[in-house]
Amino acid sequence: MRRRHHFHIDYRGHSVSATVETGLRPVVEVLVDGKETGHETPRGDRPVAVPIELPTDPPTPATVRATLGPGVPRCLLVAEDGTDPHVMPSRPY
Repeated sequence: MRRRHHFHIDYRGHSVSATVETGLRPVVEVLVDGKETGHETPRGDRPVAVPIELPTDPPTPATVRATLGPGVPRCLLVAEDGTDPHVMPSRPY
């Protein structure tokens, strides 16, 4: 059975959203400021890292780490500017 889980965080004035779709063909989609910037198809319940770029000046590379299971999926935003990982809270869609 397919289920969609949505996560969101505002970071450095930018909106970062992730949709994790579970089921036979899991998919992780990442949007930055409403534009799709990353897309991965994980294998099974293995964690997946989706590389993205935040549109700052200069651009800030970051990664959204999605853990599909076991249990409820979780997402972290890991910016490569030396800050700690940020938990992306789930939100109803």
